[in-house]
Amino acid sequence: MHGNRSEPSTITEIDHVAIAVRDLDAAIAWHQSALGARVAHRERIEHDGVEEALLKVAESFIQLLSPTTDSSPVARFLERNGEGIHHVGYRVADCAAALEKMRAAGAQLIDAMPRAGSRGTTVAFVHPRSAFGTLIELVQE
Repeated sequence: MHGNRSEPSTITEIDHVAIAVRDLDAAIAWHQSALGARVAHRERIEHDGVEEALLKVAESFIQLLSPTTDSSPVARFLERNGEGIHHVGYRVADCAAALEKMRAAGAQLIDAMPRAGSRGTTVAFVHPRSAFGTLIELVQE
Protein backbone atom coordinates (compact mmCIF):
# COMPACT_ATOMS: atom_id res chain seq x y z
CA MET A 1 0.00 0.00 0.00
CA HIS A 2 1.41 3.38 -0.99
CA GLY A 3 -0.83 5.66 1.07
CA ASN A 4 -3.41 8.13 -0.09
CA ARG A 5 -2.27 9.28 -3.53
CA SER A 6 -4.85 12.09 -3.72
CA GLU A 7 -3.36 13.98 -0.76
CA PRO A 8 -0.40 16.19 -1.71
CA SER A 9 2.91 15.64 0.07
CA THR A 10 3.60 17.93 3.01
CA ILE A 11 7.31 17.95 2.23
CA THR A 12 8.30 19.56 -1.05
CA GLU A 13 11.99 18.63 -1.07
CA ILE A 14 15.01 18.07 1.14
CA ASP A 15 16.07 21.50 2.40
CA HIS A 16 19.31 20.31 4.00
CA VAL A 17 21.24 17.55 5.66
CA ALA A 18 22.93 18.89 8.80
CA ILE A 19 26.34 17.63 9.88
CA ALA A 20 27.63 18.46 13.36
CA VAL A 21 31.33 19.39 13.34
CA ARG A 22 33.76 20.60 15.99
CA ASP A 23 35.73 22.96 13.70
CA LEU A 24 33.53 24.76 11.19
CA ASP A 25 36.40 26.34 9.25
CA ALA A 26 38.17 22.99 8.89
CA ALA A 27 34.95 21.31 7.73
CA ILE A 28 34.35 24.07 5.17
CA ALA A 29 37.94 23.81 3.90
CA TRP A 30 37.65 20.03 3.53
CA HIS A 31 34.34 20.23 1.63
CA GLN A 32 35.89 22.89 -0.64
CA SER A 33 39.07 20.94 -1.40
CA ALA A 34 37.55 17.44 -1.55
CA LEU A 35 34.23 18.22 -3.23
CA GLY A 36 34.56 21.70 -4.70
CA ALA A 37 31.68 22.85 -2.49
CA ARG A 38 31.24 26.56 -1.89
CA VAL A 39 29.63 28.35 1.05
CA ALA A 40 26.32 29.88 -0.05
CA HIS A 41 25.42 31.26 3.40
CA ARG A 42 27.09 31.51 6.80
CA GLU A 43 25.33 32.61 9.97
CA ARG A 44 25.67 32.53 13.74
CA ILE A 45 22.35 31.63 15.38
CA GLU A 46 22.69 32.84 18.96
CA HIS A 47 19.41 31.42 20.31
CA ASP A 48 20.45 27.90 19.17
CA GLY A 49 24.09 28.28 20.20
CA VAL A 50 25.44 27.35 16.75
CA GLU A 51 27.22 28.71 13.75
CA GLU A 52 26.28 27.27 10.38
CA ALA A 53 27.69 27.19 6.90
CA LEU A 54 25.36 26.18 4.07
CA LEU A 55 26.93 24.50 1.07
CA LYS A 56 24.62 24.60 -1.96
CA VAL A 57 23.92 21.29 -3.70
CA ALA A 58 21.35 21.69 -6.51
CA GLU A 59 18.28 23.16 -4.76
CA SER A 60 19.30 21.88 -1.32
CA PHE A 61 22.12 22.39 1.16
CA ILE A 62 24.64 20.56 3.27
CA GLN A 63 24.49 22.42 6.58
CA LEU A 64 27.68 22.29 8.63
CA LEU A 65 26.89 23.07 12.29
CA SER A 66 29.35 23.93 15.01
CA PRO A 67 28.43 24.83 18.61
CA THR A 68 29.17 28.30 19.94
CA THR A 69 28.36 27.33 23.56
CA ASP A 70 29.11 24.21 25.57
CA SER A 71 25.41 23.89 26.49
CA SER A 72 23.93 24.00 22.98
CA PRO A 73 22.09 20.95 21.63
CA VAL A 74 24.82 20.53 18.98
CA ALA A 75 27.54 20.58 21.67
CA ARG A 76 25.65 17.87 23.59
CA PHE A 77 25.24 15.86 20.37
CA LEU A 78 28.99 16.05 19.66
CA GLU A 79 29.79 14.97 23.22
CA ARG A 80 27.47 11.93 22.95
CA ASN A 81 27.96 10.92 19.32
CA GLY A 82 30.97 12.68 17.86
CA GLU A 83 30.86 14.38 14.50
CA GLY A 84 28.31 13.28 11.93
CA ILE A 85 24.80 13.66 10.62
CA HIS A 86 22.71 15.63 13.10
CA HIS A 87 19.35 16.09 11.37
CA VAL A 88 17.48 16.31 8.08
CA GLY A 89 15.61 19.46 7.08
CA TYR A 90 12.42 18.89 5.08
CA ARG A 91 11.20 21.88 3.10
CA VAL A 92 7.48 22.57 3.53
CA ALA A 93 5.16 25.21 2.11
CA ASP A 94 3.55 25.96 5.51
CA CYS A 95 5.52 25.14 8.67
CA ALA A 96 2.56 25.61 11.03
CA ALA A 97 0.34 23.30 8.97
CA ALA A 98 3.12 20.69 8.65
CA LEU A 99 3.77 20.85 12.39
CA GLU A 100 0.07 20.37 13.12
CA LYS A 101 -0.03 17.38 10.75
CA MET A 102 2.96 15.89 12.59
CA ARG A 103 1.24 16.49 15.95
CA ALA A 104 -1.95 14.84 14.67
CA ALA A 105 0.12 11.83 13.54
CA GLY A 106 1.39 11.44 17.11
CA ALA A 107 4.86 12.91 16.64
CA GLN A 108 6.70 14.21 19.69
CA LEU A 109 7.43 17.85 18.95
CA ILE A 110 10.48 19.74 20.17
CA ASP A 111 8.98 23.06 19.03
CA ALA A 112 5.29 23.46 19.90
CA MET A 113 5.09 26.42 17.51
CA PRO A 114 7.14 27.41 14.45
CA ARG A 115 10.00 29.83 15.13
CA ALA A 116 12.58 31.88 13.26
CA GLY A 117 15.37 29.91 11.61
CA SER A 118 18.48 30.89 9.71
CA ARG A 119 18.43 32.79 6.39
CA GLY A 120 14.94 34.14 7.15
CA THR A 121 13.20 30.76 7.30
CA THR A 122 10.49 29.54 9.66
CA VAL A 123 11.34 26.22 11.33
CA ALA A 124 10.20 23.61 13.85
CA PHE A 125 11.87 20.44 15.10
CA VAL A 126 10.35 16.99 15.62
CA HIS A 127 11.96 14.63 18.14
CA PRO A 128 13.81 11.59 16.75
CA ARG A 129 12.00 9.27 19.20
CA SER A 130 8.85 9.65 17.12
CA ALA A 131 10.56 9.82 13.71
CA PHE A 132 12.39 6.50 13.46
CA GLY A 133 15.56 7.85 15.09
CA THR A 134 15.97 10.93 12.90
CA LEU A 135 15.76 14.51 14.18
CA ILE A 136 13.58 16.31 11.64
CA GLU A 137 13.50 20.03 10.98
CA LEU A 138 10.53 21.44 9.07
CA VAL A 139 11.73 24.42 7.01
CA GLN A 140 9.51 27.05 5.36
CA GLU A 141 11.27 29.55 3.11
